[in-house]
Amino acid sequence: MIFNTTNKNKDAAATMNDLLGEPYSFIQSIKKGGTGSKRMIIEEVSHGFLTVMNSISDINYGNIELREKGIIVHINKGLKNYSWAIPYYQLHTYKTAGFSIHAQGNFVRFKNNNMLKDNKKFLDKIIGFKIENDKEYDFQ
Repeated sequence: MIFNTTNKNKDAAATMNDLLGEPYSFIQSIKKGGTGSKRMIIEEVSHGFLTVMNSISDINYGNIELREKGIIVHINKGLKNYSWAIPYYQLHTYKTAGFSIHAQGNFVRFKNNNMLKDNKKFLDKIIGFKIENDKEYDFQ
């Protein structure tokens, strides 16, 4: 689900906290080596997200925030901010021409450039957290 988080939205914050868990505290964030990515250039989005992208030839930026049970993809459109909440059980990532995140029938693909390479360690951390989360739900 995507929320307009330009202004403080208590309903969106409560929904994201219920779905993904509370944000990490400052101390927890330091212990984990950071819980937010650097900004990356968004190259392509699914049809459902075209309304949250700049319609002119302006660069779209996004970044990723870690939570206990999932991630939040923050997308900037001019002066507006949108947040896409993705639980780990719905998250799928692909490394093709860039790095793409798929969930809930939508996707965001980040451009393969130096910004993406700077975030490689963080993206590996996301994949590790997803694997840990999937182990909780093994059928053995």
